[in-house]
Amino acid sequence: MLSLIVSIHTTNYYRYEALLHYKTYKHESSDKWVTFIHGAGGSSAIWFRQLREFKKDFNVLMIDLRGHGLSKFKLDQNTYRRYTFEFLSNDIIEVLDHLSVRSSHFVGISLGTIIIRKVAELRPDLVDSLIMGGAIVKLNLRGQFLMRLGVVLKSVIPYMLLYKLFAFIILPRNNHRESRLLFIEEAKKLYQKEFIRWFRLTSRINPLLKLYRTVDIGIPTLYVMGEQDHMFLPSVEYVAARHDSAELIVVPDCGHVVNVEQPAVFNKKVIDWLTNSRLGL
Repeated sequence: MLSLIVSIHTTNYYRYEALLHYKTYKHESSDKWVTFIHGAGGSSAIWFRQLREFKKDFNVLMIDLRGHGLSKFKLDQNTYRRYTFEFLSNDIIEVLDHLSVRSSHFVGISLGTIIIRKVAELRPDLVDSLIMGGAIVKLNLRGQFLMRLGVVLKSVIPYMLLYKLFAFIILPRNNHRESRLLFIEEAKKLYQKEFIRWFRLTSRINPLLKLYRTVDIGIPTLYVMGEQDHMFLPSVEYVAARHDSAELIVVPDCGHVVNVEQPAVFNKKVIDWLTNSRLGL
């Protein structure tokens, strides 16, 4: 059993052996929390353009997913064989329970949106609302082809070449360059075995996404999508039109990673939505 020995301790910074790495920013008067979850190959560093604005109104929790950022600790092979979205979502739930956070708004980007949706399924009491940036609710034919190609090539070519290929296909335009480079730089920090574990997980995602498209869990959900997110926007438009709890904002001149490409728009739209009376704020 992993220990709970504190290895780093400051006023708002904790690192426990048995918990994901996280950082909190406490608001002096608000009791509302916003939890940020990055995508595969990233880290909590990708939210640096959100932090200043969100901590004006909320308590903020930034988490590094298992194997990413500073959430790297040794686990046995049996643990790695249990890699599922439920397993990874429970990592996040453990952090909130440890901090005694009774409920939070959750903001996810890309693959992180699948994880926060799973958190809402497992512990709806913890989730005030879901903000899904660059949401993935379906892999189109191009996406399915990419995953099959990756399965074939993952043991043949270096994983970073595979990741760069995916980054260029998902983020092809010149104005996507910053997002593309940011995610490539963050992905370089992953171990190859960790990349393969997450890749295998993503390659088996279709049944889960079909369930998410079908079931409206009734939690207020805001989709924030780039107008140029050619792989994922059409399916999100379909879902948002059919789920009563969902709303969609499309950001012009923007690709998949909306919080990086258009941070001012992303921040304003999300904070305005969070402070809407419909959410009880």
